[in-house]
Amino acid sequence: VGTSHDWGVGRRHILRPSPRTVMRGVPTYLPWRPVGSPYGLAMLAQSTGKGNLGKGRPLKVEMLNVGWMTAAAGLWRRDDEEPEKPMRLPVPVYLVETGGERILIDTGLHPGAAAGHYGDVPTMAFFKFEQERSLAEQVDLGSLTMVVLTHLHFDHAGGLTAIPSSVPIVVQRDEWEAGQNQAAIERNFYVPGDYGGTESELILVDGDRDLLGDGSIELLSTPGHTPGHQSIRVGDLVLGVDVAYFAGGLDDHRFPAFADDRDQQVRSAERLRSLRDDGLTIQPGHDPDILRPGPVTA
Repeated sequence: VGTSHDWGVGRRHILRPSPRTVMRGVPTYLPWRPVGSPYGLAMLAQSTGKGNLGKGRPLKVEMLNVGWMTAAAGLWRRDDEEPEKPMRLPVPVYLVETGGERILIDTGLHPGAAAGHYGDVPTMAFFKFEQERSLAEQVDLGSLTMVVLTHLHFDHAGGLTAIPSSVPIVVQRDEWEAGQNQAAIERNFYVPGDYGGTESELILVDGDRDLLGDGSIELLSTPGHTPGHQSIRVGDLVLGVDVAYFAGGLDDHRFPAFADDRDQQVRSAERLRSLRDDGLTIQPGHDPDILRPGPVTA
């Protein structure tokens, strides 16, 4: 049927099924839709609203705040003027609705984060967590048709435990494989318990992809913060996520004190800055001066 690999955190069998095969807890693959191909370029042009595909298929994007995390400002942003001063950042997730699709972008913190869930993880000692309304209190999780993980950090993948196993999860292959490699886990401060036990179907993608095949939602490969970080383009809106925590990071490159590959992160920031300069709206990852719960528009 295919090949299988033991990646070090549990055992995942990598099968290459027919398009009709559905397997829970087993990675499958999204059809290849490279942005650089004529097909992909057409999809990008049409996703801005200038083409015909996607017309008549309204898009709604809503930001939900599923918690707060506080740490020293110098951890969130290098060369901060007051590096030891506590800085409180929101933890957003996004609900994208189009046609019959209800797609959750990231899952936020583990439901028990503020109650000490991460108490036995040494790196979590740097953070203080607050949770006012859980993900499940804000979204009917049973109505979701898909979850897209931008990356596997605890504030993005921690809520996977609340996602029904019937909901497929889309993640970049480089990110998933890094999350199974011990050296990469340590370098990127992953918490394997957040994602290692998922029973959902895993859909692994490589690079830029047209998520639904109609140009309405585009996955953009933006590595650097983590090995397989991805941003999400919805029309003229780009959820840049952790390419830059703060809006100014696209220009000043004052990224967090931690990163998988700083050179790649700079290139990803320059990619998003170019899209911004072309007229698109870039939503930063955790900027408390910009992020507000509610509808998000370009």
